Amino acid sequence: MGRVVLITGVSRYLGGQLARILSQVPTIDQVIGVDVVPPTVNLPGITFVRADIRSPVIAKVLGESGVDTVVHMGVIATPRQAGGRAIMKEINVIGTMQLLAACQGTPSVKALVVKSTASVYGSGPKDPAMFTEEMQPRHAPRSGWAKDSVEVEGYVRGFARRRPDVAVTTLRFANFIGPGIDTAMTTYFSLPVIPTVLGFDARLQFIHEDDGLEFVKRAVLGSIPGTFNVAGSGILMLSQAIRRTGHRRVTLPEFLFTPFGRSISRAGLIDFTTEQVRFLTYGRVLETSLVARTFGYEPMYSTPQAFASFLARHEVSVA
Repeated sequence: MGRVVLITGVSRYLGGQLARILSQVPTIDQVIGVDVVPPTVNLPGITFVRADIRSPVIAKVLGESGVDTVVHMGVIATPRQAGGRAIMKEINVIGTMQLLAACQGTPSVKALVVKSTASVYGSGPKDPAMFTEEMQPRHAPRSGWAKDSVEVEGYVRGFARRRPDVAVTTLRFANFIGPGIDTAMTTYFSLPVIPTVLGFDARLQFIHEDDGLEFVKRAVLGSIPGTFNVAGSGILMLSQAIRRTGHRRVTLPEFLFTPFGRSISRAGLIDFTTEQVRFLTYGRVLETSLVARTFGYEPMYSTPQAFASFLARHEVSVA
């Protein structure tokens, strides 16, 4: 009998793309996509279930379908996606707790893959040159998506202790970028005038959407337990990235950075939270040898190449 995989957040871009990829794998019999709203694009071969992971109904879905692998792609990155910060936190944290409780009570579940973020390391002046997986943050996140992700990872570790028979994989991704995905960072680099913090030039890493999804696919197929940093090789300085967009750059004192950014944000995805300002001030770099060695895969796109693929989509001149 083949495998049954459940994906949360399937109506968002990455969740939908992953569902398409896994539906083509011969050893997977069924891919179940869960979200509170239906996908806006056609996902052939996918069984869509309209459900809220904050509700106990998710346990019924897992049990009745005989799900063996759960892929949690449902953590929301910006308050505007959720309808406010309070709802965002409830979906991210309470939703994860409910999902893990459902997994714990479902004997058929043998693998859990969690899409997390490198934001759990925070950003600040005392950061190391590169973060390895065992390092603790020196500037722990205090708000927003990053703080939610820290809490989510804590609950995931607790679940792993309670269900040692389940292979739990946590992937700490650098910022996703590419020709298809829209995020706060892609919106930031699409601004006609891009603000930066005076006196700083952050070091950035990206993961191309195709490479990120390949790592998730391999985690699903291989049931590889552990926590892994995932990023494309190399770095871009923030100033280099802005030059490659061809857009204007304006440097501002930190206290002016947030209001200026909000005033010129066109797409409504940029919140310029404290954590985002710190990231754009200090940056963050991941050490990724563990994931490459364990998964047997090196990203096809380096950080500069991933950024170039985003620019090509937007037909931005490259310096």
